[in-house]
Amino acid sequence: MALEEKREKRPPVTPMMIEEEAALRNGSRGLPPGPWAEAAGPRPRTTERHIAVHKRLVLGFAVSILALLAVTMIAVLLSVRFEECGAAADGPPRAGGNGSLSGAARQPPGAGQPPGRSEEEARGGEAAEEEEEGEEEEEEWQRRRELPPWARPRLPRHLRPLHYNLMLSAFMENFTFSGEVNVQLEVRNASRYIVLHAHRMHIEAVRVAEDKLAGGVRVARTFFYPQTQVFVVVLNRSLEVQRSYNLKIIYNALIENELLGFFRSSYVLHGERR
Repeated sequence: MALEEKREKRPPVTPMMIEEEAALRNGSRGLPPGPWAEAAGPRPRTTERHIAVHKRLVLGFAVSILALLAVTMIAVLLSVRFEECGAAADGPPRAGGNGSLSGAARQPPGAGQPPGRSEEEARGGEAAEEEEEGEEEEEEWQRRRELPPWARPRLPRHLRPLHYNLMLSAFMENFTFSGEVNVQLEVRNASRYIVLHAHRMHIEAVRVAEDKLAGGVRVARTFFYPQTQVFVVVLNRSLEVQRSYNLKIIYNALIENELLGFFRSSYVLHGERR
């Protein structure tokens, strides 16, 4: 009996005590479950932080895209301006060097000249006339504020090739070749310029004809433009729209010893170069 009297008397466990203990475990500060307990409990901030981080990422991405567009536009404007300045600094294209012609592309020396005039004087007069024509054409394009067709990075689209007929003759003794190409052209927009890619070639003759009955179209002059590696044929009159013409070019060139155009290579087999 003495032992039993010394024991501490504990109050009985009631449902209210169980609820309060559960509330303490759940972090509601001992308040009974209900709207006040939910309002007083800790709120998770993980979602708010994620939303703030996403907003910053989206804003940074938008700013980077705008900066990239601005830099691209500035680069395009500078490149166009640089091409215009380069074309103006180069001056009018002149026939000479790779652009010098012989054969049917040019009139025979002294043709149409008064007797007694030497061949050198005739050639000098032709070069002066071509230079004057080139200067006039260059001034005309400058007035239009446009690049001439031969100074543009891509070929003009006023002509469309329909068919090519190419013949080549290779000479392995001196590594040269001669060629003749006939191109059937369809005219989309009227123009008196024919521009095509060519590099390191010697042009012997250029002819432009509509058909066998109508005859040929007179070629005023031809020249190379090394900056864009093109060959330009200037006609006396514009080609008519929705008509087809035949362009014939006779040329010769070296069989290059590098990876350019019609080139050559060699190999060694059993000590012999082939």
